[in-house]
Amino acid sequence: MIRTKFRPCIDLHNGQVKQIVGGSLNESNPSELKTNFVSSENPNYYAKLYKQYNLTGAHVIKLGSGNDEAAKECLTAWPGGLQIGGGITLENAEEWLNAGAGKIIVTSHLFPDAKFSLSRLQDLSEKVGKEKIVVDVSCRKKDNKWIIAMNKWQTMTDTEVNDETLGLFSNYCSEFLIHAADVEGLCQGIDTELVKCLGKWVTIPTTYAGGANSIKDLEVVNQLSNGKVDLTFGSALDIFGGTKVKFQDCVLWNQQV
Repeated sequence: MIRTKFRPCIDLHNGQVKQIVGGSLNESNPSELKTNFVSSENPNYYAKLYKQYNLTGAHVIKLGSGNDEAAKECLTAWPGGLQIGGGITLENAEEWLNAGAGKIIVTSHLFPDAKFSLSRLQDLSEKVGKEKIVVDVSCRKKDNKWIIAMNKWQTMTDTEVNDETLGLFSNYCSEFLIHAADVEGLCQGIDTELVKCLGKWVTIPTTYAGGANSIKDLEVVNQLSNGKVDLTFGSALDIFGGTKVKFQDCVLWNQQV
């Protein structure tokens, strides 16, 4: 039986593990940044923790420059067990796989000038293999549609998130990571409408991130998506300074699958 799983994350900003309000990350205006949590632990602490409990499919996201060393420490702590995203391109994808990433996560590279390039996705798939690729479908809502956002969620692309788009992408990747940027980091609840749609649209493993604030959200996502969508907790999680969700409860949920 397919059942929603908890998928962990490691968000890196300036070499530290942080939880950031999604829409506030703007390198051209750093003063807008809103941070919920900055960890005192080394980034590889989290990689070792996830490895200890065999929490597969964890994504390490490099939010801007200055994160390569921290990211490589994470990958070294669990070779093959983590996915890496943030600035991944055709030119550096193999480098990150060789550094220990199980899969590479790609967004902005696929949208030169904010327009989707099928040839870029095809070239990447041909170079490293579709089984090694996760497409990060970060999106924001506009006119009752979800539009893919890039450049740390600041730039809207020309591409809508729907069954046709996801069907096309799935020919060249093995997973989706869906960031609902409008609710990311706010701990005010998931985008239930988006999760329900994803349950109808996706045909490959998919992880949703954004707004989860209760252990009960795992069951909500399970029901809304018929078990086809997994869930990431961020700022609500106690290992990231949150008070709403206990990491050990997430581990127990996965062990019951």
